[in-house]
Amino acid sequence: MKKLFLGLAVAAGMMTFAQETKTVTPEPIKKEKQPIRFGIKAGGNSSYFSEQKLSLDNQKIGFHAGVLVNIPLSQKFSLQPEVLYNQLGARSVISSTDVTTGATNVKTKSEFKSTMNYISVPLMVQMRPTERFYVEAGPEFSYFINGKNSGDSTITTTTGGTTTTQSVSNSEDINKDNINKFNLGLGLGLGYDITQNLGINARYINSLTDMRNQKPEGTEPLNHRAFQLGLNYKF
Repeated sequence: MKKLFLGLAVAAGMMTFAQETKTVTPEPIKKEKQPIRFGIKAGGNSSYFSEQKLSLDNQKIGFHAGVLVNIPLSQKFSLQPEVLYNQLGARSVISSTDVTTGATNVKTKSEFKSTMNYISVPLMVQMRPTERFYVEAGPEFSYFINGKNSGDSTITTTTGGTTTTQSVSNSEDINKDNINKFNLGLGLGLGYDITQNLGINARYINSLTDMRNQKPEGTEPLNHRAFQLGLNYKF
């Protein structure tokens, strides 16, 4: 009888110990993709034409501004359509001289600029290796609105500490009939979310469409090239 009670006591103790030391495995936390977010963006453009060599002398400074919507596809991928007012073009320094004769220094500079305004619709696919950093790529569809060609010549003369400047400028509207209204480009970029709402983005746009309505025989395609740097704010 004593052995029976002793056996029951040992069994009860083992069951109690097993219950106390039972490991509870928590259910994994389900990470849900982020909601759709709307936003605005704006920044600067530095653009040139494909026939030009990349240099500071041919960079046309412009801007872009518009709206965006970020559509998460999964935890790491999202789709971001945008609608932007996009200012492209090019600049070319035709001549630049600096001549000193005796006590007189004469600097001359002549340059030509093309400013071309588009409504652009980038369609970027974004991938996030980390929570805040992302890379992106996708097509950009643009429609030409208007543009202007302008030329500027400046002569600066310095004699005995006195400087005088003469400037001559002229401009004309770009004939829309000579421009291909629709333009297809490819965008590559990266970005970083500074806060939950504010972010910074850099992008390179390579146009794939000849901007001229009629391409002369024997010539290379004339395309846009542009670097963009800007800020975005998501609501």
